[in-house]
Amino acid sequence: MEALRYLQDPHLVARFQNICGVRGKFSRSVAAADSSGAAGRTGSHTNGACSHHTAGEKEGGKLPSSGAGDGDSVRVAAAGGRRRITGADDDKSHGDGCENAPRNGAPLCGGAAGSAGSSSSLPGAGAAAQGDGSAHCPGEFGDGDPVVVSTAKPLRRNSLTGDAGQEFLIENRFLFYLFTFGTELGNELFYITFFPFVIWNLDAFVGRRLIMVWVWVMYLGQCTKDVIGWPRPASPPVVKVEMFYNSEYSMPSTHAMSSTAIPFSLFFITCGRWEYPFPLGLSLALCWCLLVCVSRIYMGMHSVLDVIAGVLYSVLILLVFLPVLDLIDGFNLTCRYAPLTIISLHLGLGLFSFTLDTWSTSRGDTAQILGTGAGVALASHVNHYLGLLPDLTPDQLPLAFPALSVGLVGAALLRLVVGVLVLMASRALMKAITLPLVCRVVGVPSGDVRKARQHMEVELPYRYIVYGVVGFNVLFLVPLLFSYVQFS
Repeated sequence: MEALRYLQDPHLVARFQNICGVRGKFSRSVAAADSSGAAGRTGSHTNGACSHHTAGEKEGGKLPSSGAGDGDSVRVAAAGGRRRITGADDDKSHGDGCENAPRNGAPLCGGAAGSAGSSSSLPGAGAAAQGDGSAHCPGEFGDGDPVVVSTAKPLRRNSLTGDAGQEFLIENRFLFYLFTFGTELGNELFYITFFPFVIWNLDAFVGRRLIMVWVWVMYLGQCTKDVIGWPRPASPPVVKVEMFYNSEYSMPSTHAMSSTAIPFSLFFITCGRWEYPFPLGLSLALCWCLLVCVSRIYMGMHSVLDVIAGVLYSVLILLVFLPVLDLIDGFNLTCRYAPLTIISLHLGLGLFSFTLDTWSTSRGDTAQILGTGAGVALASHVNHYLGLLPDLTPDQLPLAFPALSVGLVGAALLRLVVGVLVLMASRALMKAITLPLVCRVVGVPSGDVRKARQHMEVELPYRYIVYGVVGFNVLFLVPLLFSYVQFS
């Protein structure tokens, strides 16, 4: 149990961020509160937001909030509810005896992220804030050389609250860009380009099976998050390099789950079907998985325990699911009752997931994943009966990668661009049609879109229909269009 507590400790995440050159710009009052309450801290949460009870504070007092922005705090009511108080500390003095002490959000250098309460001021911080966004900090590893420091903010706002997050300092730009790329390998933009690229340019057989695995792994991961209900690592001491998913629960890491399931399933499905060195395929899968998993700790979104649990959970799902993948895919292709089964099963799973917890952005993500899976499965059934994208016969295998050429790369990129534009257009059209229609049917006002989508009877069919159409178009409409214009 001690080992598990250690792996879940947010200070372990903060120390890793410190090693990687990420520094928080926490206010002194917040850092001091975190330092005084580090021992014996307990977390309460609502949909993944965490507030910390520090020594000497009463239940109705003001507490620092996980992921809160400058001057933000959380007031905890006697009944356990919570609400954000914005700008509560904006006009307060720090009371540290220094007339010109830095105000809330002043950059700190040293262990602000790694060891709360033991940090020093960063020289040149004012220039960094007002000038080119960089400053020089004396080396912290005893070499005396200045370190170039850049000021940054999370790229995207919190998807639930709209919170933009706090500024932070970056001392190692290479690691920042590397782990930003790594975490994007588990986001929607990657999925909407990677899966179609595989289907349109490489192997539709591999693409549709990858999507099947991804749907089940992500669905089980999201549901497990809502059942366990653990909050994200506390900030401070953790620096929130990313804010978009900060209001969702933390355990297990679905980024770690998808980064285990996708590359290793890709390796499993293509091994023997495509000709490539076995060590190369295994190494690429390991590097992919490791990059995404480490990036989630770097971003401050997960504890080490969250990531390890996500990897192990994904491995367990793959051990059960991969052996029956042929059976499930064959059912989707050939069974006359497959369309009805696909629609009802995915919709039923969505209804079940929506009952696990109160509304959050993860509800919509789950419906989106299920809708995509249903659309792809339906398209595979239609393709089988129309003879579109037929599976290769055993005597046509294994496949060899063609020699790269400018024409080959250009054609692949053109197919990707045209296909994604078709998908984006169909998604925009379905969003414009579906949301007002669903709101009218269920009797929910559609003037405030964010508030309307907090109703399960709106969010589930809206996301399910929109992304069901997108998934169907990935495997049917776009390949049909390419076939029609002889661009397959």
